Amino acid sequence: MEPITLILFVVGAIIALFVFLYLFPVNLWFTAWLSGAPVSLINLVLMRLRKVPPALVVNAMITSTKAGLKITSNDIETHYLAGGHVNNVIKALISADKANIPLDFKLATAIDLAGRDVFEAVQLSVNPRVINTPPVAAVAKDGIQLVAKAMVTVRANINQLVGGAGEETILARVGEGIVTTIGSAVNHKEVLENPDRISKVVLGKGLDSGTAFEILSIDIADIDIGENIGAKLQADQAEADLKVANARAEERRAMAVALEQEMRAKAQDARAKVIEAEAEIPKAMADAFKSGNMGIMDYYRMQNMKADTEMRESISKPKGDKK
Repeated sequence: MEPITLILFVVGAIIALFVFLYLFPVNLWFTAWLSGAPVSLINLVLMRLRKVPPALVVNAMITSTKAGLKITSNDIETHYLAGGHVNNVIKALISADKANIPLDFKLATAIDLAGRDVFEAVQLSVNPRVINTPPVAAVAKDGIQLVAKAMVTVRANINQLVGGAGEETILARVGEGIVTTIGSAVNHKEVLENPDRISKVVLGKGLDSGTAFEILSIDIADIDIGENIGAKLQADQAEADLKVANARAEERRAMAVALEQEMRAKAQDARAKVIEAEAEIPKAMADAFKSGNMGIMDYYRMQNMKADTEMRESISKPKGDKK
């Protein structure tokens, strides 16, 4: 055999060996068999063709088998093809099993595919978490505002993780419960003397219904006295009433001014008519003289009567009114 042919044969054999080892992961098959989690070699080859990493499936099989879980390679492969996090699910199942938390592979994969961290959820079921609420302001019946802060201890509810509400809903419901409890108090002193009343009332409302958490306790961390909302509202109402009263008084004043102006206008009109009538008197007297209906003696008698009337009016007026 020529040297070039021999070299080509060796190179081809090496390439064929690498292709064979890639398609037939004998080492993974042997490792799985030694670990008590056997996976057929044909199944490993089919995983390669389906673009599923055989190492991922074999390692998951070995881990779950050593932990006493009964999970098939087909289940793991299906979850991987669905876009799930295989290692996370296996760790969550092992943690749940050690903590005596009921969690099967189907539920774990559903939680994982729903976008939640199933391993973190299991850890939260074992180690509850404390959620601090933002300051919640509420007003008691005596008008005093109180600002409360609460610490809510929760743990994950595994069965409600798929479709259950999150932390935001818990905080909103707790805040609503605090506002309702403080608002129903007769006075703010009653709340300050018994802050645990808020915890008992709010906890008894079942605020974790329909959420992915179970509320273990609600503790009031701090209560501060805010503004006197009742007094402020009364002051604002009094100011508003004063503005309304001023507006009505101004309306009445304007109507009175308008009426006075109207009366003055009527009086001026009447005086104008009187002056106009008085201006006609000399003309009427002249016509009477011309027509003979009035003599000179009649005129003198009329003037004497007028002078006598003016004298009587002057005598009857008080001294202060005389000019």
